[in-house]
Amino acid sequence: MTLRLGDTAPDFEQDSTIGRIKFHKWAGDSWVVLFSHPADFTPVCTTELGLIAKLKPEFDRRNVKAIGLSRDTADKHVEWIKDIEETQNTVVDFPIIADEDKKVATLYDMIHPNQSGTMSVRSLFIIDPKKKVRLIIIYPMSTGRNFAEVLRVIDALQLTDSYSVDTPGNWCDSDDVIIPLTIQDEAVIKQKFPKGYVALRPYLRITPQPDK
Repeated sequence: MTLRLGDTAPDFEQDSTIGRIKFHKWAGDSWVVLFSHPADFTPVCTTELGLIAKLKPEFDRRNVKAIGLSRDTADKHVEWIKDIEETQNTVVDFPIIADEDKKVATLYDMIHPNQSGTMSVRSLFIIDPKKKVRLIIIYPMSTGRNFAEVLRVIDALQLTDSYSVDTPGNWCDSDDVIIPLTIQDEAVIKQKFPKGYVALRPYLRITPQPDK
């Protein structure tokens, strides 16, 4: 199955480090970051899981739940967590899915045969409270992910959902934003963007971030 942006994230039921999980029920009304790993007790994955654990306050502030996935068993995940917590100086308090049968990896197209026929690549999905896939990032197995970028994109998605704006390249929270081309009525623009805007071109209208 190939997932595309805007698709409904497939539901599943699978074992994890916190017991049996029904994904949509577990996600509830939260945003979700679902990310996969090639295998337990691997060095890059250990650093990534440590970073995710340390970012829990940032995820909480954004109403985001994190959930990992690896091909190994839940018991093996639990043993691996001990290493993660010791080497990364943190506490892993989010679930890791035990995907020994590759059910979830197949649903989310995480196995790329030209990389590995058995292990999932570093796929990451941002899923909104309506269970829609909003972002897909795929890294090779050897390259660790940039979780500052994950937070940045969540900020952008949540901002655009709330205020009908677009975000420019390299945008970060508090930067100016773009009035989308779908909004042309000046009365609507004045209502939505009372701080005003600068039109660098008719199609490029810059306005301060609305919630700042």
